[in-house]
Amino acid sequence: MQRYKCIISYDGTNFSGYQVQPNKRTVQSELETGLAKLHKGQEVKVFASGRTDAGVHAKGQVIHFDSPLSIPESRWPTALHSVLPRDIAVLSVECVSGTFHARYNAIGKEYRYFLYLSAKRDPFKRNYAYQCPYFLDLEAMQAAAQHLLGTHDFTSFCSAKTEVEDKIRTIKEIHFSMEGELLTLQFVGSGFLYNMVRILVGTLLEIGSGERKPEDIPELLAKRDRCITGKTAPAHGLYLWKVFY
Repeated sequence: MQRYKCIISYDGTNFSGYQVQPNKRTVQSELETGLAKLHKGQEVKVFASGRTDAGVHAKGQVIHFDSPLSIPESRWPTALHSVLPRDIAVLSVECVSGTFHARYNAIGKEYRYFLYLSAKRDPFKRNYAYQCPYFLDLEAMQAAAQHLLGTHDFTSFCSAKTEVEDKIRTIKEIHFSMEGELLTLQFVGSGFLYNMVRILVGTLLEIGSGERKPEDIPELLAKRDRCITGKTAPAHGLYLWKVFY
């Protein structure tokens, strides 16, 4: 039995998230259905670096599974593509130790959020970037982002639905980059809580639109209250970009 580490990408538009759910189309269910076909009906369990919500995309999700099949690493992507839908792509497959775990061995992640800064409707961006037709003060947003760097209790920036008790996380980098009318917010950290990036983006958007000030961030962190931070930004602008090991 060999363990395989795969880097996959997927368009989250038509998925009800990553994790298996009864009577819903998910990334995990498609992966496990496809692997079962390759293994002549035998169940193959897939483990991921973490979940993504409905509508969230991935450029560099990492999964692992065990298989007795004698397929060379270079041929696994082709084999998997033959049994997977076209909104999932296998970027690489490599043999790893049986102790490797996609979730528990991860030491950090990078997420990116795409904002379409235009009043013009673009049907080709509607599922892949959140449209903001109003003016944003990017300098204020960048100033606010500086207060988020480092190790903090991010209770205020986490969904109240989370079951995780330890809400201390470290954000190492936040970068802003503009290409045409597309603004990319890049977050790199040790790990992220449920809806954390989307709540961070929603709060930064309120700062960019003048509803809040950059100096409000330390107080929002200190109060540890989800009710006082910004709205959760829509899922379709978010991408799991990379997982670090």
